[in-house]
Amino acid sequence: MMKAIPVKEAVGSILCHDVTRIVPGEFKGRAFKKGHLITAEDVPDLLEIGKEHIYVLEMPPGIIHENEAAERIARAAAGRGLVLTDTSEGRVNIKAAYTGLLKIDVEGLFSVNYIDDIVLGTLHSGHRVDQGRAVAGARVVPLVIEEEKIRRVEEICGARYPLIEVRPFKSWRIGVITTGSEVYHGRIKDAFGPVVKKKFADLGSEVIDQVFVSDEREMTVRAIQDFLNRGAEMIVLTGGMSVDPDDQTPASIRAAGASVVTYGAPTFPGAMFMLAYIGDVPVVGLPGCVMYYKATIFDLVVPRLLAGEKVTREDIVALGHGGFCAGCAECRYPVCGFGKGALC
Repeated sequence: MMKAIPVKEAVGSILCHDVTRIVPGEFKGRAFKKGHLITAEDVPDLLEIGKEHIYVLEMPPGIIHENEAAERIARAAAGRGLVLTDTSEGRVNIKAAYTGLLKIDVEGLFSVNYIDDIVLGTLHSGHRVDQGRAVAGARVVPLVIEEEKIRRVEEICGARYPLIEVRPFKSWRIGVITTGSEVYHGRIKDAFGPVVKKKFADLGSEVIDQVFVSDEREMTVRAIQDFLNRGAEMIVLTGGMSVDPDDQTPASIRAAGASVVTYGAPTFPGAMFMLAYIGDVPVVGLPGCVMYYKATIFDLVVPRLLAGEKVTREDIVALGHGGFCAGCAECRYPVCGFGKGALC
């Protein structure tokens, strides 16, 4: 309901219309936007532009302004690792408080957005986000909204808490085994090690050592066991992941006593990926594409491991929807569709 009141009595009221400022020969434009919540600091400006009275919105009980609604939606949805921005034009953004793995309760998000007039949009779940990155935005469609709808959002978020969170990456001790007689005997230079070390360093983990082994299965098994004895929290094998007869890495991982989650992933690049566990220690076989492409199966799975997730075969299978890299001339991962079709 609209009513006209004196400007001096309007503090705390909501404008029902845009207010225009005109400076002859210099400026003509909007000084205050419809929906603006009038503050004491606004009164002199309104009087200066000739507004003795203004039309404001009178809200009955049970109706709240869009700014309050957006703030309540954002507070209800945000879990750990997130901070909220100030409200701007009826919208609140949710940002990452630190670098980590973004997790969205996708079913809960659907339930929230199924409520009329509610808008809560997020980035895709299961991917790394850097500190300060906006990961979600919350607002409502109308200028004012029934408070009951916001309570329903709060109930959904409370029952499924957290709807949105950033899980911190743990600092892991990583052992790297590079297989292949050509590298072991020094016939070619290893190119895999520097790439993998940088990727883990960017995620906050340390490669404690890189060892080189030939194509002999027993040598690789001994290297795996040695890293386990040294307290490695994850073991990564590079090279020898194809189905060629002399590529023995998958067989070596099995021979070391690992329980295999998957050999093969529905992703391009990254199809010849292997994930296994020896006890609680993940053992990862990386295909050669990790050396050459910015975004691969490494970037879809390893951050989830470092955030403490137990990755299952179902998780890997779900990557097939979205697991085809478009091969853009300039890679913008993770701002793309690669690996984002799955409900994480």
